[in-house]
Amino acid sequence: MLVSTKSSLLNLVLYELGWFACVLGAASDVGALGATLAIGLAMMHLVISDRPEREWPLMLAAVCIGLVVDTLHAGLGVLEFRGHQAGTAAPLWVLALWLQFATVLHFCLSWLSRRYLLASVMGLIAGPLAFLGGERLGAATFGDPWLLSLGMIGLSWALTLPTLVWIADRLGGPGRYRIFERSVEVKAQ
Repeated sequence: MLVSTKSSLLNLVLYELGWFACVLGAASDVGALGATLAIGLAMMHLVISDRPEREWPLMLAAVCIGLVVDTLHAGLGVLEFRGHQAGTAAPLWVLALWLQFATVLHFCLSWLSRRYLLASVMGLIAGPLAFLGGERLGAATFGDPWLLSLGMIGLSWALTLPTLVWIADRLGGPGRYRIFERSVEVKAQ
């Protein structure tokens, strides 16, 4: 089953809204508000997903992985998150980003399924670009030397993205949003 265009588009919109809520919230010193909005959007994803029983374990796995990865990034000086105290776990708004990211794996990124090398290359490139966008908006600061920090983020995402894709594969194939199923059923009659 392929992801419907409508489901994929809505999934991308929900994700991007959550990403911007977290990043702009953190940049404006209201990271908890941004995280709350992003978590609400992720819960909306669960409610309208055709198979929420496989979405929430993926979301939980992503948050756990993100907690380790970004706490390490902060602890090693690779990143300094806005509103984050040194020596503590990654802030809530960062964990909400991981929660949000998990929502795209069965939907608009389902084409990565079983393509672990491609997922690794994508993580190597897109991971640092996403962090660069967040840094430019004021949500984080890279450690010195800047290029080494960017490279460490790329390496972590080159390992993390295929891991998340593998977990998504174990939980099931592409998803759909139930709100679009009725229109498909009506057209079939």
